[in-house]
Amino acid sequence: MRFKCTRLKYSGIFMLLLLLGQVFNVANAQTERKITGNLVDDAKLPIVGASVTVKGTTKVTSTGAGGSFSITAKTGDKILFSFLGYQTKELTVTNASTYQVIISEASSSLTDVVVVGYGKSSRKTLTSSISTVKGDDLNRGAISDVGQMLQGKVPGLNITRNGDPNQNAAIIMRGASTLRDGAQSPLFVIDGVVGADISILAPDDIATIDVLKDAAAAAIYGNRAANGVIMVTTKRGVAGAAQIAYTGYFGIENVSNRYDMMDADQLKAFLAKNNSALTPANDKGANTNWQDEVQRSNALSYNHNVSLSGGTEKTTYNASLNYFKQNGIIKTSDLNRFIGRIGIEQKALNDKLKIGLNISNSVTNANLVPYRNTVLAQMLTYLPTSPVKNPDGSYFDNLIQTSYYNPVSMLENGTENLKNKNILGNLTVNLKLPFGFSYDVSASYQNSQNVYGAFYNSIYTSRYNNVRNTPEPPATPTFVNLVGKDGVAVRNAYQNTNKIIETYLTWNKKFGDHDINAVVGYSYQQSLNNDGFQATSTNFPINQVSYNNLSLGNPYAVPDFRVDFNPGVTYQEILMISDFARVNYNYKNKYLIQGSIRKDGSNVFGANEKWGYFPSVGAAWNIDQESFFKNTGVLKTLKLRGSYGIAGNSLGFAPLTTKLIYGQVGQFYYNGSPREGAYGAIQNENPDLRWEKTATTNIGLDFGLFNGRLSGSVDVYDKKTTDLILTFGVDNNLFPAGSYTANVGSLSNKGIEVVLNGTPITTNNFSWTTGFNLAHNQNKIITLSDDPRFNIEDRLTVSPDGAGQSGLTLQILKPGQPIGTFFTFKYAGKDANGVSQYYDANGNLTKTPLTKTDYYILGNAQPKALLGWSNNLRYKNFDLSIFMRAALGVKIMNVTRADLFRPSTAQFTNIPVEVENESVSDFNSYKYSSRFLENGSYLRLDNATLGYTFKKGLIPGVNSIRLYTTANNLFVITGYKGIDPEINQGGTAPGVDTNNFYPKTRTFLFGLNVSFN
Repeated sequence: MRFKCTRLKYSGIFMLLLLLGQVFNVANAQTERKITGNLVDDAKLPIVGASVTVKGTTKVTSTGAGGSFSITAKTGDKILFSFLGYQTKELTVTNASTYQVIISEASSSLTDVVVVGYGKSSRKTLTSSISTVKGDDLNRGAISDVGQMLQGKVPGLNITRNGDPNQNAAIIMRGASTLRDGAQSPLFVIDGVVGADISILAPDDIATIDVLKDAAAAAIYGNRAANGVIMVTTKRGVAGAAQIAYTGYFGIENVSNRYDMMDADQLKAFLAKNNSALTPANDKGANTNWQDEVQRSNALSYNHNVSLSGGTEKTTYNASLNYFKQNGIIKTSDLNRFIGRIGIEQKALNDKLKIGLNISNSVTNANLVPYRNTVLAQMLTYLPTSPVKNPDGSYFDNLIQTSYYNPVSMLENGTENLKNKNILGNLTVNLKLPFGFSYDVSASYQNSQNVYGAFYNSIYTSRYNNVRNTPEPPATPTFVNLVGKDGVAVRNAYQNTNKIIETYLTWNKKFGDHDINAVVGYSYQQSLNNDGFQATSTNFPINQVSYNNLSLGNPYAVPDFRVDFNPGVTYQEILMISDFARVNYNYKNKYLIQGSIRKDGSNVFGANEKWGYFPSVGAAWNIDQESFFKNTGVLKTLKLRGSYGIAGNSLGFAPLTTKLIYGQVGQFYYNGSPREGAYGAIQNENPDLRWEKTATTNIGLDFGLFNGRLSGSVDVYDKKTTDLILTFGVDNNLFPAGSYTANVGSLSNKGIEVVLNGTPITTNNFSWTTGFNLAHNQNKIITLSDDPRFNIEDRLTVSPDGAGQSGLTLQILKPGQPIGTFFTFKYAGKDANGVSQYYDANGNLTKTPLTKTDYYILGNAQPKALLGWSNNLRYKNFDLSIFMRAALGVKIMNVTRADLFRPSTAQFTNIPVEVENESVSDFNSYKYSSRFLENGSYLRLDNATLGYTFKKGLIPGVNSIRLYTTANNLFVITGYKGIDPEINQGGTAPGVDTNNFYPKTRTFLFGLNVSFN
């Protein structure tokens, strides 16, 4: 009986537990259940691969085929749907278990978020001029430089680049703001890191680029913002299932244009017609096209990018690996680059604390062309009747002629290599505080290591040891004597380190109709530059040593050889500390006011001018928010804005720039013979040297019509730079050294920019969006002599120094004229005997040698207008984008063509086909003059891409597949007679084509984009 009771007791307990379990399951079933549905866009097309997250939990999934999703949630939960390029959608779970969720594309209206210095802002609340380019809208192709990706996309941004894969684009924003070469580039800020090297990013890593053009937007960066600021935001991880993507392409490049030089038969016929002939040393019976021999018929390029991103609501991550290779069109030149990035963001303390860590690393291996511009010049002038090699396989050379070198031999017997390792690490901390405050800290570390090697073998040192070096204008060509024998090698290694700590407090507060955003912060930056060494050697036992084993040379056995430790490069430590503040006030979203100021201190300027102050103020009126605007018909948005600010320029300065420096100035003579080295001042002290300052006034109007189908903006600006820094000659009786660096000049830029964006057609199957921008800038030097102590005269610049033209110049820096003003002889046609003649200073015709007093101002190199026009069309799964850009009103001095215009020397150097009807008696035919000042205006079909995106969900596990083909530089319409009209617009000598243009290419790409679940 007792046993039965015990069994009954345990049976009852079991039944009770079972009942409780059923109750628990029922309760659980009532609170959590499977939620299913489909995610579609506004056109009811499915979105595959979107992140689906239950807010406040770790439950994450992604949409599959047809946009379907399934996730566990309970009534009242909020489910977040996010996808790149679309607005985040929030769904509150009700009693239903199945939903169709519609997600909208991210708007391109005035509500877009724009990255500004130390914060973000909606475009609706901006008071300054900022242009934004999305990552998908950047120029595409075999592009190694981010500058080229922006060409034509931003009004006011003048970007020029030749075809050299190892040369960066020249970027000028709203006209040059300085007369110092190398100090005109905008400031790059990558994810908040000031002055970061843009080459550390792969194009696929870029999410958006915001260009801060006026001083009111850029002044928050103080002494580095006079040339504008380019803010680059990289892609970030998004909460959701892991997303893996691959993008890659294969490209084929060929030369887009060549000089039409004479072949062997044409040259011989020309000489015979003029009773002349080739010398036996030059007539070897060949018919060599030297452009074919120097250039690749097809240069290949590759790009592969793999990315991984994902995470939870608390933790997100992203990583990418990029490999890029581009063969230059000049043989032996190429670029190889690996880029790796990883980023992570972690939220804590109930999402009040966010910590981010981003690390990027790039490794670049660049093979350069030794004395590149000399090779390019010899490629045109070397006679076609000469072979590349002799019958015995050795390189042919006619060593009787001076400055006449086999360009293929120069390519093959010289080596120049540059390796770069660049790492950027950035730690960010954001803490949300009570009462609308937040606190940010950013610590970044940048390290760039450059290892350079050059080797000129025994053939080079024996045949080309007095090579003519043709640098970029305004530098003058020189002859370089490669002292040594049996090869000369150069090896150097330098590194630059940049450490930045920035901290700032932000206050966001709304009081009824009043909105306030305020930022106050501090910045500390230490830069250590040129930390390294260089050495040279010569007299090597074999050519295969190259630059890798300098110790195998015996330089001390060669008389007059000196080991070069590169005295021109000095170690620098640059320190800068800054305080900054900004306040934005918004009343009813109608009236906007902004003010900012930055105080910068640096050790590079004079002892009396260590600090600089850079203020700005701006205001805007959202007219569309007024009651009287509500019934205005087609005009839906309208905003008027104005701003004024001052920014500085400290590029190109070292801590020793303002110091009194002594060095060797000659030898001390005693009794008629040199004894010891004489030392004296080689640089004057200037304790009052201060920042160049650029003040900009900007008036802008933003508008939208037809419910946003047409939008645009108009900006008018006036930019004036004062305290221009120049180095000029001074009297040694008044100053210890013969030159002095001081603030003495001013210049101005005035212009207008227009942007129009429209969506003419949009249906379920077809859409067409188009964008047009136009910019006009007028540059003018105001004065070169603001300081009454100095009388600085007009400066004649750019001396190409071609044969028979030594000492002649092409441009002038003159008050009242823009940078790039051509100042040269005025061509007057030919006389009855076919001899070129010119106008002298009095307007009379003359053929006799002229002097610089007979120069005329004949126009300038700066374009009167820059235009960009983009079109994007979509039909079902096909997409087509076409982008064209133009430069109008450009003048180019075609020095290359002038130097080739020598019919009287055709028996020694080749000439163009167009010279065949020129008279050999025209001794003035090649004279630098308006005859060779050409119209450089052009219209270029820069990019055309046709793509097809396969149906989503076609392959399990694959979100999307897109195949595309791209053509770059399809055609150029221009009257310019050189290789290409896109001649360098940077520096103080823009628009001079002087045997220095690396040929541009036409590229055809075939690419694939794939994303996986």
